[in-house]
Amino acid sequence: MSVHKDAKRITTQVVHEMKQSGEKIAMLTAYDYTMATVVDEAGVDIILVGDSASNVMAGHETTLPITLDQMIYHAQAVVRAAKRALVVVDLPSGTYQGNSKEA
Repeated sequence: MSVHKDAKRITTQVVHEMKQSGEKIAMLTAYDYTMATVVDEAGVDIILVGDSASNVMAGHETTLPITLDQMIYHAQAVVRAAKRALVVVDLPSGTYQGNSKEA
């Protein structure tokens, strides 16, 4: 049973309003549907799908090996679970630089 069954969906506008009013904002990391469901139902405002999934879920020593497709996979699972929380997703290293020299 969700503690926020009728609670307002968190959006960037809601986060801005919370910040302006001095309200505390809770944010936790989740990488899969099950954990995201638990976090969302606990009333956490923002769920981060971090590139640390490379370490935590795949056992890599750094975040560098994770691909954009892998991040999309984790993000989709978390988004399916989140009924209230805003979902924020990291871009993996190398996906946002202008060229390979900048990466």
